[in-house]
Amino acid sequence: MILFPAIDLKEGLAVRLQQGDRTRATIFHRDPAAQAQAFETQGFKHLHVVDLDGAFAGKPMNGDAVERILETVGLCVQLGGGIRDMATIDAWLEKGVNRVIIGTAAVRNPALVKDAAKKYPGKIAVGLDARGGKAAVQGWAEISELSALEIARRFEDAGVAAIIYTDVTRDGMLKGLNLDATIALADAVSIPVIASGGLASIEDIKALLEPRAKKLEGAIAGRALYDGRLDAAEALKMIHDARTAA
Repeated sequence: MILFPAIDLKEGLAVRLQQGDRTRATIFHRDPAAQAQAFETQGFKHLHVVDLDGAFAGKPMNGDAVERILETVGLCVQLGGGIRDMATIDAWLEKGVNRVIIGTAAVRNPALVKDAAKKYPGKIAVGLDARGGKAAVQGWAEISELSALEIARRFEDAGVAAIIYTDVTRDGMLKGLNLDATIALADAVSIPVIASGGLASIEDIKALLEPRAKKLEGAIAGRALYDGRLDAAEALKMIHDARTAA
């Protein structure tokens, strides 16, 4: 089980939104690279980065901030937001991103995901953001008629490395992960699933380590880490101990 600390980028700053609402942003660090370094110092090995402006604009908007993060830390970085064509995928992987996350384009242009997964085995993830079970796209501003499961099944044999499943209604709200829906998705597809949206405390980490969640690859933690509601050292030790005991 991998715990991914999250850095969401808005106008070059590290922020957290509530339920994906751009008008409800809290600035947590003015230097995202320094925040990434802090996560690395705490013992994290992976990092989840989202270009929020890019998600709305449909193209990268915080490239400088992402590049500074890549130059500063040695973490395995997965990046999403505004990645809608092969040229953008090529560019980010060449710059050192370990895994790119395709969200809106996975709904509107599934061929891009399949082509990219074939070109870059193990480097392509699909971001499935759901509101009421339906896929949310364009920075969560629009709701698709397709369910998250319908979209996930499109990519069963495409070689996608992971699906990042976010319950939009819980994101940034510290209400706990929607594990029932996330585990149901993981049980329905063969692609590894990462839980996102609402991780609030060490109780969520305990729940992620229960046998029913064994198919999950990991989870993303944002506001709880910034607010201090989730102690990084305690969470990482719990995960390490569980892995050792397995």
